[in-house]
Amino acid sequence: MVVLRADGVCRAIGNFSRATTIGSGRRGDDGLSDRYSRGVRVATAVLAVSVLIGAAPPRPPRVVSINPCLDAMLMQVADPAQIAAVSHYSHDPRATSVSLAWARRFPATSGTAEEVVALRPDLVVASGHVAPATAAALTRMHIRLRQFALPDSIAESAQQVRDLADAIGHRARGAVLAGRIDRAARADTVPPVSAVIFGPGGLVPGAGTLPDEMLRRAGFRNVSAGYGLKRWDVLPLEYLLADPPRVVLSVAAAQGAGERMERHRALRRLGARVTIAPFAGRLMNCGGPTIIAGMARLRAVRAQVAAR
Repeated sequence: MVVLRADGVCRAIGNFSRATTIGSGRRGDDGLSDRYSRGVRVATAVLAVSVLIGAAPPRPPRVVSINPCLDAMLMQVADPAQIAAVSHYSHDPRATSVSLAWARRFPATSGTAEEVVALRPDLVVASGHVAPATAAALTRMHIRLRQFALPDSIAESAQQVRDLADAIGHRARGAVLAGRIDRAARADTVPPVSAVIFGPGGLVPGAGTLPDEMLRRAGFRNVSAGYGLKRWDVLPLEYLLADPPRVVLSVAAAQGAGERMERHRALRRLGARVTIAPFAGRLMNCGGPTIIAGMARLRAVRAQVAAR
């Protein structure tokens, strides 16, 4: 790799300029030849400097993230100096997808146009839903916006990791992380156990979602379709109590407060026939490196059920 120091270039150009200036005082029959030679030398020097400058590695883009799941990806593939801000969710213990200690090293933004533009990033990464005012402001300021929709599969999530890493200048890191995700999500060959992920307000991921594929690969059978639910739908607690699966992966049990605890106590009345396992909300909501932690949690619960 060619490394070009600015002071060296300046000295070289200065020396060359002085040499050509001194030479320009010559007169005589060979004056035309001298002028031609000087022109060639100047053109050659300019071309050489241009090539050297072009060979210097470009500065990695400064990035603002306004999505907590993308924060988790940046934590794995970005240089800290690249990160201008993270999502405000990552500063909230109840909503973060990364460690608070890491997230609080960076400013947080709620994603408003004023906040983001003031940070002067080269790139903003966001979910598939961005406020129109923010998108319009970024366009006016010529700031790139890269959106990543909620992935529906492990393969789609791994590709998003590669795409994000490529966008911030770290393609190799993206490939490494995608490989880790693929290995963590290998399918287990065990008899499936009926289960459902029961999220806040009874939100349940159904067939065709990323959590559904994770359940299947970890040795579970997602029973959401048996309740007549769609891809992302609400399961009334009464329906769950009337016909429970063998395992309920409860976000309420993981968070434990207010209405969530009331739901958790109601589920506990199901007794020994149902395993109520805490399942953090971030494991249901995010892909990327969160898949690695999610698969580990699902396998631990599956092993716990098999041991009974």
